[in-house]
Amino acid sequence: MSTNKITFCLNWQAAPYHAPIYLAQKLGYFKDEGLDIAILEPGNPSDVTELIGSGKVDMGLKAMIHTLAAKARGFPVTSVGSLLDEPFTGILYLESSGITDFQSLKGKRIGYVGEFGKIQLDELTKHYGMTPDDYTAVRSGMNVAREIINGNIDAGIGIECVQQVELEEYLRSQGKDVDGAKMLRIDKLAELGCCCFCTVLYIVNDKFLAANPDKVRKFMSAVKRATDYVIQKPAEAYADFIEIKPLMGTPLNYKIFQRSYAYFSESLYNVHRDWNKVNAYGKRLMVLPEDFKANYTNEYLSWPEPKEVSDPLEAQRRMNIHQEQCKCNPSFKRLALTGL
Repeated sequence: MSTNKITFCLNWQAAPYHAPIYLAQKLGYFKDEGLDIAILEPGNPSDVTELIGSGKVDMGLKAMIHTLAAKARGFPVTSVGSLLDEPFTGILYLESSGITDFQSLKGKRIGYVGEFGKIQLDELTKHYGMTPDDYTAVRSGMNVAREIINGNIDAGIGIECVQQVELEEYLRSQGKDVDGAKMLRIDKLAELGCCCFCTVLYIVNDKFLAANPDKVRKFMSAVKRATDYVIQKPAEAYADFIEIKPLMGTPLNYKIFQRSYAYFSESLYNVHRDWNKVNAYGKRLMVLPEDFKANYTNEYLSWPEPKEVSDPLEAQRRMNIHQEQCKCNPSFKRLALTGL
């Protein structure tokens, strides 16, 4: 049997930052482009690049480091755009755990999402006078906050706009200070200069891309339209989103959406400098060969490419302040990058 339906796999179960994809479906933006999209949720986030690379699924979402590693391992995938730009990613923990820095993780149980999280942790031990045997790795998937709360792990890898919010709201429910939810940012621990390795991307199977360039271009136009709606009218957009996904209609998920808001890529463009940095980082982690060339393109985006910021470190510093303000006073604000 043949079908004109395009299959699109999320990087995990539906989350607030997936709103643009679902809104493009609900509001008829895909239909306006003549597309029929089936949005899928994986049972295991580690399966996504394999499903897309093997051609079982046409398109989907995945972080930059995983997209690079997938291609290096023989799964033909290419990034055609960005959903979330550089969400802060790191080792989350509760202040009451006694953790203060990376070396204090010695003897602790650390949760990670998939294989590359473990590789990152192991590589970091080399820089802090430790070995991988100095901690216990626990594969926790995207459930790091829950595993910390339940006492199954002492710390775990997550992102600021999702798992850290979950920990903060747990503390709030216990009558405790939300500042007790802490993060050791991986970009700082590894001296990377950016959190771009965890940028969430729109990726496509290479064979599908070669055979259907117009469909991919139309798909990106539809999600750009939905992203514009999310950025311009976030409260209204989220109300529309929870009509499709009622489980998203909780105070916790609304706060996650607010914290994700500043990370949404307005242009959807792949950032060249970020790809260069993460390509080098992948080689440092020894998951990419030295001659590897980054697998991304902006060819399928039909609007002007924005100028990259000249001082990414200053942009990250400002984003950190911005997100702290959003934690204290939840709202929908975008970071102003004037002068950068």
